[in-house]
Amino acid sequence: MDRLTFLTAIASTALAANAPPAARPWSRGSLEIHHISAGRGNATLCVFPDGTTLLIDAGAVRGNPALLAPLRPDGSRRPGEWIGRYVQRRLAETGLPALDVALLTHFHPDHMGDITDDSPRSRLGPYRLSGITDVAELVPIRRMIDRDYPRYDYPATRHDATMENYRAFVASGAGRGMRTERFAAGSSRQLRLQHAAAAFPSFAVRNVAANGEVWSGRGDTALPHFPSPGSLRPEDLPDENMCSCALKIAFGPFAYFAGGDLTDATADGDLPWRDVETPAAQAAGHVDVAAVDHHGYYDAAGAGFVRALRPRVFVIQAWHVTHPALSTLDRLYSTRLYAGERDVFVTALVPASAAVNERLTGRLRSTSGHVVVRIAPGGRTYQVDVVDDRDESDRVLATFGPFDSTAGSG
Repeated sequence: MDRLTFLTAIASTALAANAPPAARPWSRGSLEIHHISAGRGNATLCVFPDGTTLLIDAGAVRGNPALLAPLRPDGSRRPGEWIGRYVQRRLAETGLPALDVALLTHFHPDHMGDITDDSPRSRLGPYRLSGITDVAELVPIRRMIDRDYPRYDYPATRHDATMENYRAFVASGAGRGMRTERFAAGSSRQLRLQHAAAAFPSFAVRNVAANGEVWSGRGDTALPHFPSPGSLRPEDLPDENMCSCALKIAFGPFAYFAGGDLTDATADGDLPWRDVETPAAQAAGHVDVAAVDHHGYYDAAGAGFVRALRPRVFVIQAWHVTHPALSTLDRLYSTRLYAGERDVFVTALVPASAAVNERLTGRLRSTSGHVVVRIAPGGRTYQVDVVDDRDESDRVLATFGPFDSTAGSG
């Protein structure tokens, strides 16, 4: 070996030794919650203790690049493809061939995929590919759950291209073994462990809210929070965000909340019922980790949300220059709303947003990358890993914790 080759080998070894470590694979008994950063919307993959997998949303929105986060890892694939490939890697760790459940919290492109005339056609059915349909092209989905199957008429029927494409996807899925269900607000039975439920009796998922119905706190019942659509003027009907599905995942003393794009805006107090975020958070109660509703936009993560959930960790799934709002960050960090330490992680902070919100963005624990919450067997402790989103190496860039779980199992 000549001197140059020898020195090159030494340098390569040193670089490898100093490289960030790859994320450790999921192991049976652990709960993992992966907030996937693709730069175009929400996508959260949960791997439950027995290997059951739940994908919450798969967003792929288009827009002015100057206002959006960069595509991650890059623009060589569509966002839904990157999400599907991420899911494939996690499925390989479980040894299972399919995604058990995919849940759409609501029908907006940044949660389900934006369909246009140039969206490619699926090889599996008469629909186009973006977001959740891109994921399904790569990974078999056993069950789809959404907020309004099968009628899709609450609070009113929609006929835009994205919604019609999703309906075609659902219809064709039955022929390849995909079952579709309506999200049942209040239920603790719809999202159960699929592979070894008896082995993990302290694990449960509660459907907290959807379509303005909020868990009552008793059994599997939910109570209506919205007025009847027939009693409202067309301009006052609940919007898509307000109808989002919300859920709480509990594992022993650990708990996690996700509420899609729930909001707390009340038309300056004229329509108080439009704040569905607060009663949903109150129904869920204290959690250890909370996904911040509506990307941390100005009309979400209100004082009621923050007070009720009181998490140690907030995760903001951001992708636009307006995510998050300074007023929202101020509430998340407010010790008037609840005492104690808390950390805030962001998946993709646009530089302009960082500049505008400079007063508080310096306190963020992350401004880019997948945010992965890893909960130890039994749920007693958890840690947060920030994972590189610039390639598919799954390198851990930073780890926070371990934190003690304090939410309880109720």
